Amino acid sequence: MERNIALKLMYNGTAYHGWQVQKNAISVAETLEKALSTVVCHPVKCTGAGRTDAGVHAEVYIANFRTTSTIPCDRIPLAVNTRLPRDIVVVKATEVPMEFNAIGSCHRKEYTYRIYNSRLGNPFYVDRAWFYPKHLDEKIMQQAADQFVGTHDFRAVRSVGTETKTTVRTVYYFDVTRHDQLIECKVCANGFLYNMVRAMTGTIVYAAEGKLSPQDIPAILESGNRTLAGPTVPPGGLYMTKLWYDEDVL
Repeated sequence: MERNIALKLMYNGTAYHGWQVQKNAISVAETLEKALSTVVCHPVKCTGAGRTDAGVHAEVYIANFRTTSTIPCDRIPLAVNTRLPRDIVVVKATEVPMEFNAIGSCHRKEYTYRIYNSRLGNPFYVDRAWFYPKHLDEKIMQQAADQFVGTHDFRAVRSVGTETKTTVRTVYYFDVTRHDQLIECKVCANGFLYNMVRAMTGTIVYAAEGKLSPQDIPAILESGNRTLAGPTVPPGGLYMTKLWYDEDVL
């Protein structure tokens, strides 16, 4: 009998070309599917909670797959982890209803973007946070971030990539906090467009640099013009940090 299994995992995305399986690049999904297929003894196709880009990390990630294997859920994490590289770890496996889908059943997601804001770099944050040597005022960043909260058309802060039915999304919060040299930008929404978090972060950094005013952001969103917003910041500072499901998969 077929079962639907949800996996909770975490990964350091530096070595991978994102989550999605790709023809000529190594991805998290492909690496996980290969390991799973040796555990359950048949080919496996995973559905992931979202399409993280090349170099992006996940502190929390949910994927689901179908299997005819009878292996108990509590045995799956250890069995899969022994076949995975050290930068991907499965922490929990849960049997879920057949209609559960890691992306479709997810109500909202939170991403965190980390900036190492110091005159001198830190080797422990290489590919883990964006090193930004010029001082950033997190209060101005927060004023700018507040402009993104609510339901808007977010075309102005997405890269051309995957086509979507609509570019309207709801952002529930966009919080900027500083702990010494580390600035964290946490954004939660019911869905994200391609590179949206990185473009929003680039825009609030532009505001802190004085290249635009926080009050300019509503008009930028209204315009739908990507060139008016800030740059797409590098992927290494971005993490998927929280997911919301009805099922007890986290």
